[in-house]
Amino acid sequence: MSLKDFIFSKLFARHLGIAVAVFVGGIIIMLIWLSFYTRHGQARPVPDFVGLSVKETHELAIKHKLNYQIIDSVYTTLVPKGRITEQNPKPGFKVKKGRNIVLIINAINPEMVAMPNLVNLPKRQALLMIESSGLEIGTLQYKPDLSIDVVLEQQLNGNNIKTGALIQKGTVIDLVLGMGLSNQRTPVPYLIGDKLEDARSKILGASLNLGVYIFDNTVINYQDTLNAIVYQQTPSYDERNLQLGSAIYLWLTTDSAKLPIRPDMFIISDTISIEN
Repeated sequence: MSLKDFIFSKLFARHLGIAVAVFVGGIIIMLIWLSFYTRHGQARPVPDFVGLSVKETHELAIKHKLNYQIIDSVYTTLVPKGRITEQNPKPGFKVKKGRNIVLIINAINPEMVAMPNLVNLPKRQALLMIESSGLEIGTLQYKPDLSIDVVLEQQLNGNNIKTGALIQKGTVIDLVLGMGLSNQRTPVPYLIGDKLEDARSKILGASLNLGVYIFDNTVINYQDTLNAIVYQQTPSYDERNLQLGSAIYLWLTTDSAKLPIRPDMFIISDTISIEN
């Protein structure tokens, strides 16, 4: 049989049909397998694990059909000991079923650090040293002295603490600073629209203290506390003369519509003078 006759024969047509059917069937099977393998269309938002215990984390992961892995531990005062302090991916990020969530837990036994020597340092340098040592900044107290904003005493729970003493990482350290021999006063910083940590830095930088801060009902979880912004402060920005060490109280929200208009932001029209 010639090649031409074979090509137009029923046998060739039957084998060609089988080959095409096998090829198309293979493509369909592969597409179905890929759909199952990638779980197409099954992406779901990652729940918030921050602040949960290991048991609660396990139960929540099972509920959402996710895997998790605790890869490290740190010490922080933001969440209780033995609870999740960080996660990746972040809450709300959409992932497929079975995705591995990487977690960091707050250590049960905190690290110990040596108390640095802050006496005779300028306030700004002392605050930086407290943070770099893994400690927390407490209240700033002022008393009459020749110096202004220089550390006179470093205190823990109202008592002076010696340089080199071993204390837990995250311990709150209070400072006693000089206020000069006159009744030194300081302007109130404008804090509206700032996040809590930014506001705290401004307050300490102005030689004042952060008093009570209150979150409104828009702040529901830990992530909200990080994103919340100040919408009210007392004393207000207009009260420009406060005694050193005075407290400022804050109210925070995630609703930007609550923000007032800054009092010193006005549009001033240009005035054109014409000389004859």
